[in-house]
Amino acid sequence: MKKLILGVMVLATGLMNAQIQAPAPSPAAKVEQTVGLTDVAVEYSRPAMRGREVYGDLVPYGEVWRTGANANTKINFSDDVTINGKELKKGSYSIYSIPKEGSWEVMFYSTTDNWGVPQNWDESKVALKTTAEISEPMSDIENFTIWFANLENDAADLKMGWADKIATVKVGVPTEAKTMASIERVMNGPTANDYFAAASYYHESGKDLDKAYEWVTKATEMAGDQAFWMLRRKSLIEADMGKKQEAIATAKKSMASAQKANNADYVKMNKESIAEWEGGK
Repeated sequence: MKKLILGVMVLATGLMNAQIQAPAPSPAAKVEQTVGLTDVAVEYSRPAMRGREVYGDLVPYGEVWRTGANANTKINFSDDVTINGKELKKGSYSIYSIPKEGSWEVMFYSTTDNWGVPQNWDESKVALKTTAEISEPMSDIENFTIWFANLENDAADLKMGWADKIATVKVGVPTEAKTMASIERVMNGPTANDYFAAASYYHESGKDLDKAYEWVTKATEMAGDQAFWMLRRKSLIEADMGKKQEAIATAKKSMASAQKANNADYVKMNKESIAEWEGGK
């Protein structure tokens, strides 16, 4: 009897833990697109028509729609962009829309953890609102679909289509500004941080100390005395090269700069190094 009861309990536990796998009525989808030098990613769900009337019925006119199904549709921009010419900061947003018979309003909402439309709509969280261009597809679109079209170096069309409607907004990206900044950075040569990173690697890996010293000197000259972390590295390299007096002088500069920046860790490290190097004169 005990074995029978135990068997029933095990079977019941197994049934409770079992999960039936079945296709979702509105499958999840993700579309990623690089526009110029900017990455754009959209996550959404794809409801189907299934013979139903969509606009004016399944999706009422004049009401806020989640622009998809299930959780709110999310979009992420890696850079500041423009939507139909209006500025939108980089980051993640929910996409909501208000379909009307002749036009759509599309809204980028600053919170993305909503399930569908927020119960308490907060207009202050609407980071951008714009009117989408509406067109008709060659044939009805069975599943709600979001895609990018007309890709250019500095722009692309974000399209949202379902049934007999396609809503389009223009996404502008800062390709020229990013490209020019990249060109200027490369053409102007390495930065202080580039020299510092190279010097640190050479020092820590036991490579050419003379080259590490050359690079860290360039880094400190470019960054100035306020870069106490660079001065600290320079003092360590000098000490390893046997230049104790130079190392002490550099460490004192690093310590003074760290004190101004209220960085107690670097003050302590420099004090300890100075005491060690002065003791070993």
